[in-house]
Amino acid sequence: MATIFSKIISGELPAYKVAETDEFLAFLDINPNTKGHTLCIPKEEVDKLFDLDTETYLGLMKFSKQVAGALEKAVPCKRVGMAVIGLEVPHVHVHLIPLNSMGNMSFSKKEKFSKDEFEKIAESIKANM
Repeated sequence: MATIFSKIISGELPAYKVAETDEFLAFLDINPNTKGHTLCIPKEEVDKLFDLDTETYLGLMKFSKQVAGALEKAVPCKRVGMAVIGLEVPHVHVHLIPLNSMGNMSFSKKEKFSKDEFEKIAESIKANM
């Protein structure tokens, strides 16, 4: 059964995309910890990070690093944090979270943004890729 991320990849579901290659996709988390919270995923549907083949794993890390660089330029922050948890959606995903405090990594506190705000931040990150 296709995950919500596979449906985003196929275009069945919309997303605020910020970067895409043949193998990977980055888009804004719709339940973000902070402004700019971005998910990086492989297009291949694999449940667990360490089940990825080595080439895809390294490619995802390289892609995530590029997205993090653009994110840091687009959203004022002290640094970009990274988390790989994967309990919500059974499809590998890397969380890139702009950080100004340790509290920004808390997945129990979520921010709310309008469609217009999501679109603006997505465009800003894209412009820095």
